[in-house]
Amino acid sequence: MHGLLARTLQCFLQDTYGLGTWAEIARRADLDSPDFEAMLDYEPATVERVLAAAVQRLDKPGEAILEDIGTYLISHHNNEGLRRLMRYGGLDFIDFLHSLEDLPGRARLAVADLDLPELELCDREGGGFDLICRAGSTHPRGLGHVLVGVLRAMADDYGALVILGHSGASAARERIEITVVQTDFAAGRSFDLGGAPPSPVEGQ
Repeated sequence: MHGLLARTLQCFLQDTYGLGTWAEIARRADLDSPDFEAMLDYEPATVERVLAAAVQRLDKPGEAILEDIGTYLISHHNNEGLRRLMRYGGLDFIDFLHSLEDLPGRARLAVADLDLPELELCDREGGGFDLICRAGSTHPRGLGHVLVGVLRAMADDYGALVILGHSGASAARERIEITVVQTDFAAGRSFDLGGAPPSPVEGQ
């Protein structure tokens, strides 16, 4: 598993709960070093140990922590580069959804060896969409919950009113149900498509 994913978990816990809390979680997870290196590879089990330690320390369900990570990736000022990369997916939230299947390829343009799960967007009967996340053996479990947080934050960024739900996982497949109620529900955050997209790993 690419170290950038592990480093993201560390930065989220540090930025959200403080360096002291992160140090305690790292001790509980029995890490060799309290700092992940973004360009190294780690076993998915290592990240899962950190998440389990965070669940105990924060007294919060793992799924909620993972969703919070997704929100952090888009909304925290340290991650403006990633937010801009995602906004280049389209002019509105519907365009953005249709760009998600290309996200792993776009991410590799920025970080050549970054292996993100395969994503597939499917139209749902009666309107709405299903987003299928297919993770491989090198990915930690629960990335679908991170995606729910990303989608929720991106909907806010675009000013869209969206209903999201994680519909469970089977083997390496997770499904997210997406209902777009209104694309222009509120004023979104300012964004200039004409600007140059910065690195998606800014601040990590």
